[in-house]
Amino acid sequence: MRFMVIRKADEETEAGVLPSTELIEAMGRYNEELVRAGVMVAGEGLLASSHGTLLRFDGAGGTTVTDGPFAEAKELVAGFSLLEADSLADVIEIVKRWPVEDGHGNAEIEIRQVHGAEDFGDAITDENRPGTIGIKYD
Repeated sequence: MRFMVIRKADEETEAGVLPSTELIEAMGRYNEELVRAGVMVAGEGLLASSHGTLLRFDGAGGTTVTDGPFAEAKELVAGFSLLEADSLADVIEIVKRWPVEDGHGNAEIEIRQVHGAEDFGDAITDENRPGTIGIKYD
């Protein structure tokens, strides 16, 4: 099973404060451990929402485009990791080892399971099967 580990943004990440050398080294060690264990599929830090754009669709064909920052957003993402593990319990144990240097020990992490093709049942057809339209579900 695949899981997305989401590092929630905080005041420092939204202010564009760059990580310290200690945090970069600690995250490097942590991520390397996950790569060596065959768990990490991908991971990246994100720039502050001031570097992003939000698109809202109104259901009638209209689109509103808003440049960041997104002050009205209740939760923003500062980074993510995509992990492959046997269970949510395994991922929780992995994330419990998150470097304490991040967020001065106060980082907030969310874990979400990623859909697999089998989750879509009959909606996955030969025509829209992963790999045929550029989307990977497994």
